[in-house]
Amino acid sequence: MPPADTGASVTTRTAASPQSSTDTSSPAADAVDPESGKLRPGGPGYRRMSFALFAVGVATFALLYSTQALLPAISSDLNVSPDQASWTVSAATFGLALGVIPLSAVSERFGRRALMTASLSVAALIAMLVPFAPSLGVLIALRAVQGVALAGLPASAMAFLAEEVRAKALVAAIGLFVAGNSIGGMSGRIVTGWVAQAWGWRAGLAAVGVMAVVCAVTFRLLVPKARHFAPRSVGPRALARTLGGHLANPLLRRLYAIGALFMMVFGAVYTVIGYRLTSEPFNLPQGIVGSIFIVYLVGTVSSAAAGGLVARLGRRGALYLAVGATSTGLLLSLADSVAAVLAGLILITAGFFAGHAVASSSVSRTAKTARAQASALYQCSYYVGSSLGGALGAAAFHAAGWEGTVVLGLVAMVGAASITLYATRKAVVERRLLHRTHLEKAA
Repeated sequence: MPPADTGASVTTRTAASPQSSTDTSSPAADAVDPESGKLRPGGPGYRRMSFALFAVGVATFALLYSTQALLPAISSDLNVSPDQASWTVSAATFGLALGVIPLSAVSERFGRRALMTASLSVAALIAMLVPFAPSLGVLIALRAVQGVALAGLPASAMAFLAEEVRAKALVAAIGLFVAGNSIGGMSGRIVTGWVAQAWGWRAGLAAVGVMAVVCAVTFRLLVPKARHFAPRSVGPRALARTLGGHLANPLLRRLYAIGALFMMVFGAVYTVIGYRLTSEPFNLPQGIVGSIFIVYLVGTVSSAAAGGLVARLGRRGALYLAVGATSTGLLLSLADSVAAVLAGLILITAGFFAGHAVASSSVSRTAKTARAQASALYQCSYYVGSSLGGALGAAAFHAAGWEGTVVLGLVAMVGAASITLYATRKAVVERRLLHRTHLEKAA
C-alpha cells in the first residue's frame, strides 16, 4: 500500500451523459488524457460548480447544527437538562450517519445531482416545520428525519467532485465544499443566537430554515450537469460487497477513524460551549454566545488551504499539524478568560477543518471504484463521531464541567495522532524495503 501522502490515482468512469455545450474536449483527447474533459480551475463550469457545492456545504452545516447554539435556551424553555437537549443535535447527526450509505447507493442509480437536489429540498422543508415542534420529543424526531434527508448531500457532493473535477484540483475543490460547511456552521449559529435573543429560539430556527431555502434555490440554478457519471443499480448484496471491499482497505479504515475522532472533538466542544459561556464566570447573553461562532471563518480558511498544506507537509504532516492545533486549543479553553476561550476555539476550529479536509479528500483519491460508497462510509463514521461527541461531551460536562469535555477531546486527539503515527512508521518501513529490493536487483 502506498503512503497516504502520495495519494492514489483517481480513476474515471466513461462519460455516459450528453456533453454540455461548454465541453470543448474531443473523444481523441479523452483517449489520450481521460481527464481532459473534466472541470479545472479557470475552465468553463468550474466556478458555477464551486458556488453550487459551496451552497450545499453552507446548508448542510447550518441545518445539521441549527439547534446547537440554542441549547441553553431550549433547556430553559422546555425545562430539560443539557444532556437531554443535546439530543436535538445528536439525533440529526445520527440520522445522517444512518442514511448516508443507503442514499449513496441511490445516487449511483439516479445521479449525484438529482439526489443532492431532492435531499436539500426535503431538509429545507423540514426546517420550516421544526420551529413548531410542541415538545422535546417531537423536536428530536423531526431533527432525526432532517438528518436522514441531509444524508444525501455530503457523500454525493464528494463523489460528484471526484468524478467531475481533475485530480490535481480535487483537494482544493473539496476544501471549498468543506469551507461552505464552516460558513454554514458559523452563519447558522450567529443568526440563531441573535434572533433567539430578540424573539426566542423558535424564531432562530425559522431563520435558518429560510437560509436553507435560499441555498437550495442557489444550488439548483448553478450546478452544472454531470458529464462523467454512469448510472448503475446497486442491490443490497452488491452494496455489502462494495462496503466490505472499502473496509478491507487499511488506509481507508484509518481515514474513517481519523474523521470520526476529529468530529468527536468538534461535536463535544460546540455542543457544550454555549452552556459554559452563558454560566459562571462568563454569564454572556445568547446573542454574544452566538457571535462567538464567527471563529468558523478560521475553518473556512484552513479547509480551503488544506491543499497547500498537503503540498508542503504531505498528508500525514498536515494531519499532525491539525492534531496539534486542536489539542492546543482544548488546553487553552480551560482558562476562565473569554480571550483564552476564544483563542482555544480558533485553534480547535482551524485544526478540525484542516484535518477533515485532508482526510475526506484522501478518501476520494484512494477509492478507485464506488467513490460514493467510500465517501459514504467516511461520512457515516464522521457523523457517528459527531453524535458520540455531542452526547458524551454533554454527559462529561454534566458530570465534571468543562474539564470533563476537554479530557474527552484530548483522548480523541491522542487516538488520531496514534493512527497517523502508525501510518508514518508503516510508510517508512515500506520505503526501506523498497529501497533494499532495488539495491538487490541492481547488484
